[in-house]
Amino acid sequence: MTDDTASDDALDPAALADALARFGGTEPERRTVARQAADLAAAGRYRRDSGRALTVELVVDELADAPDGSPADRWNWWMGVLSLAYAGYEGFAVRRYPDAE
Repeated sequence: MTDDTASDDALDPAALADALARFGGTEPERRTVARQAADLAAAGRYRRDSGRALTVELVVDELADAPDGSPADRWNWWMGVLSLAYAGYEGFAVRRYPDAE
């Protein structure tokens, strides 16, 4: 299945939270990022703007491009990039998560 034909429903938040462990962070942080990604997929905005389905693999690849940081830092960096490119992604940023300092 390619990004162009994959359903946005293919984004599994539990699988994404597990995959985000490669970036460190706490489990609650990873779950929060995964929930934001699921919300973004459900909104269909990323597919409309980019023409690609939001999948676990795509999110992990995009977050790997971030300069550094925890999953939330990397996610927020990507949401900033998308906001610059397409506008309107600020609402998907992670502002708080359980156990955040």
